[in-house]
Amino acid sequence: MSVLGQREAANIRKKWLGRMLCTEPADRSVAEAAISEIYELAGLSPPRFRWASSPLIAHATGEPGARGRSPHYARTSEHAVAQYLSRVLSGMRVTIGMSRREYDDWVCALTPFEQNIVNPLRSAWSGSVGRINMAAGGGPSALRQNVHCATGSVVWSDFPPNRAGEHARAWQLWATVAATCGPWWPDDNLCVVSERPEMLAAEDVADPGRVRLHCADGPAVRYGDGWELFFWHGTQVPGWVITDPTAEAIDRETNVEVRRCAIERLGWPAYVEEAGMKLLASAPDPGNHGFELMLYDLPGDQRVLVAVNGSVERDGTRRRYGLTVPRYLADPVDAAAWTYGLTGTQYSQLLHRT
Repeated sequence: MSVLGQREAANIRKKWLGRMLCTEPADRSVAEAAISEIYELAGLSPPRFRWASSPLIAHATGEPGARGRSPHYARTSEHAVAQYLSRVLSGMRVTIGMSRREYDDWVCALTPFEQNIVNPLRSAWSGSVGRINMAAGGGPSALRQNVHCATGSVVWSDFPPNRAGEHARAWQLWATVAATCGPWWPDDNLCVVSERPEMLAAEDVADPGRVRLHCADGPAVRYGDGWELFFWHGTQVPGWVITDPTAEAIDRETNVEVRRCAIERLGWPAYVEEAGMKLLASAPDPGNHGFELMLYDLPGDQRVLVAVNGSVERDGTRRRYGLTVPRYLADPVDAAAWTYGLTGTQYSQLLHRT
């Protein structure tokens, strides 16, 4: 892409990322008007609307086509609105009737747009809105059927050919809906629409435009109805991991990822002290010069090797982590080597590990 193109791509990513992470109240009248017009383009009359205070409440009270109050999803993809938007999305790739020059120009425009805008935003959506919707009770198949999950698709509304093509009005309306409310679930006669969260905390990760939910001192997501979600660097965790991590609670936890997050939140020095772990040996880390390997004893048939990550985090720090190793390992270097499938001698010859 040209320098100007890179700037334009950055501006588009920023705009859509802001919409994904928006915590302002939904503009209900604008959202309903845009959705109603989409229904009309799909050949339907405007629907009745039911607003939910959060995706959790939307699931708990039943989506269009669901039986009773079950959060089970109907096959939303079969509904006329979803079918229509699917045709809008697939229609932009129809190249029949294009001249060779028009086709070449289209390809030259599409590839960088997809790589620099659509793919990063799809990843950002998965790490933010997608995680919230899954926590509310919608599994991956349900999310694929949720039209709003196409935030990664609706960004194609900014693809220049779509601004003036056959479906230009549909793209404009679809973008308006994404900019004015939370997730929405269309049925032929009823549309369920969720409010946005009142609070949402996220952090950037290495890839451009990619984010993940994270808050070190409280919920990362909170809705007006009181529904809260806690995340530690993108991993959903129980509230105690953030608000009251203790060695006792960590030792009771059976989920390995939750344990890892809780120990990181508490800090390895505090966890080692609270858990009463006995330091067996320490040694300089040959694969990460300037840092130490520490081997601790645990009850049972395992020990814990505490090491420092070889890669620097975005904030300039290095993450300290622990790995369980067999009890027969008594040397920290041998224990580190074991985690890589190496001997202690081989590990000692590493220039640098990640």
